[in-house]
This record gives sequence, C-alpha cells and structure tokens, in this order.
Amino acid sequence: LKKVKNDLEMVLSTVRSKNKQLGEDLTREQQWCEEQKQMLETLNKIEEEANTQVEHSSTRREFNELKNKILKLRTYKKELLTAMGGFLDAHFSPPKAGENIKNKNTSAEPVVELITLQEILEMLINTIMTTPHEPYVTINESFWPPYIELLLRYGIALRHPGDPNRMRLQAFHK
Repeated sequence: LKKVKNDLEMVLSTVRSKNKQLGEDLTREQQWCEEQKQMLETLNKIEEEANTQVEHSSTRREFNELKNKILKLRTYKKELLTAMGGFLDAHFSPPKAGENIKNKNTSAEPVVELITLQEILEMLINTIMTTPHEPYVTINESFWPPYIELLLRYGIALRHPGDPNRMRLQAFHK
C-alpha cells in the first residue's frame, strides 16, 4: 500500500509539474497569440496606408499625365494658330483702309477698322468652344463682307436661321 501510495504521489507530483508546465506553455502561447494579433493589426494598417498612398500616387501620376497632355495640346494649338496665321497672311491679305467705304463721295460715315480673316476665325473658334450652347457671333461693320462671303460659301461658317446678322463656325469637331 505504501508502495502504491508512493507511486501515486509520484504520479501526482508528475501530473502537477506537467500541469504547471502546461499552464506556463498556455500562458506563453496566449502571449504569442496576442503578439501575433497586434502584428496582424499593424500589418493591416500598414497595408491600408500603402494602398491609400498607391491610390494617391496613382491619382497624382494621372493628374500629372493629364497636365502634360494639356500642355502638349496647348502647344499644339499655338502651333496650329501660328501656322493658320501664316497661311492667312500669305493668301488673304488684310483689307485696305479705303475698301470698306461703299460710296467714296460721302465723308459723313466714320471709317471703321476692318478685322482680318484670322481674327474672325479666332473669334468664331473661341465662341464655339467657350459657349457651345450659343455659338453665334454678331456680324458688324468691322467684318469685311468678302471674308464673310468666303466663310459662308465654303461651309466654314453658317448663318443663324433667324438672324442673318449672326453666324457661327461649322461644328467640325462633332
């Protein structure tokens, strides 16, 4: 009986020590689990921040690309306007000061400064681009009639259906 008692006490002490060791292991594993959860939370936050930074950098990159495209388009527009101005200067000379007077005997009418074909075209282009809902320009005395006739005859400009003193650029961009 003593032997069984000693054996049982040894088993009991072994079980207690094993139990104590398992308790320590459990505590250590719980600590490790908490550390892993904190690490996971930290990594998730870092990932979210990285994603937002990527989004910001991609939107920033897209913004810079659009800005570069706009600058290229503006440069191209300036080149086109310069080329158009050179062509118009070479082939369509500005009207002379005396050409706008219909009756040379009447000096009561003041001489109006006639605008060039390039200025008329720029006015029409700017009007159709800035106010597409109302693209008409009013024709006044400063417009030289042969230029107006040229633009209308070749389909570059169209008259207003209700008011013949207004015209707009043909919408070639549509």
